Amino acid sequence: MQRCNVMIAFFFVLWISFGLAAQTRIELWHADEVPGLIDPSDEPYLTWYPVSSPADSATAVVVCPGGGYTHLAEDHEGKQVAEWLNKLGVAAFVLHYRVGTQDGQKNLYPIPFDDGERAMRLVRSESQKFHIHPERIGILGFSAGGHLASTVGTHFDNGDPYSPDRVEQITSRPNFMILIYPVISFKTEFCHRGSRQALLGMNPDLHLVHFLSNETQVTTLTPPTFLVATDADRSVPVENSLLFYEALRKARVPAELHVYQKGGHGFGLAPDDVVLSTWPKHCADWMRGMGLLPE
Repeated sequence: MQRCNVMIAFFFVLWISFGLAAQTRIELWHADEVPGLIDPSDEPYLTWYPVSSPADSATAVVVCPGGGYTHLAEDHEGKQVAEWLNKLGVAAFVLHYRVGTQDGQKNLYPIPFDDGERAMRLVRSESQKFHIHPERIGILGFSAGGHLASTVGTHFDNGDPYSPDRVEQITSRPNFMILIYPVISFKTEFCHRGSRQALLGMNPDLHLVHFLSNETQVTTLTPPTFLVATDADRSVPVENSLLFYEALRKARVPAELHVYQKGGHGFGLAPDDVVLSTWPKHCADWMRGMGLLPE
């Protein structure tokens, strides 16, 4: 009986410990080192969702919720997505990146991009601690979070070997990207003007408009990409995904695109839609085919 009680206590502690780990907040920088930080309450961070059996999969994904660069859809494009990835055996890190205002009065760029790059470097730098492979770390983004993810995936660098900060010495390149109804282009008629205005202001610099139209930034080094969009999306037209997919094909970057006939914008995992809810399975199949999931 005593042994039974000890075992129950052990598993209770283990369960509590895992529950705490699933809610672990990870700061991207030390508080006094955050670039461009004005309001301490706006400090960027990651929420780590570890898998219960890390040995089953060494893959991790940084998740970027959408929100037009003015807010973050942290539940259906953050927490729920992390829990889905965990079921696949994938560690998830939800990125709480900094956002601006719809009126474009806040000088936001390059702050979200700094947060996204730092997240990739930090997760990779602590790969042993997180029980993941440093070359199996992807980035997933919805809507404006998809713009952030595709910006990280097309504007990455190999790190600064002379930086005194060990994290900054590491590459920010994702090993793969998953882009769901992403904002991609800032310079075409298909631009989501709200995201562009929140990021670049009312009168954006034309060089930045081109530079952050990520269909123009694809190279042969751009990571393999999985895309999802709907033909009926009136907020972020499907052409954003089509332009990016076409650029990937021209660069001979492995890519897969799923365009659904029906469906609006911001559906997340679409658990209540019998058709749209198939995209997570297609994504898992793509990841498995890329060698990112157990057979």
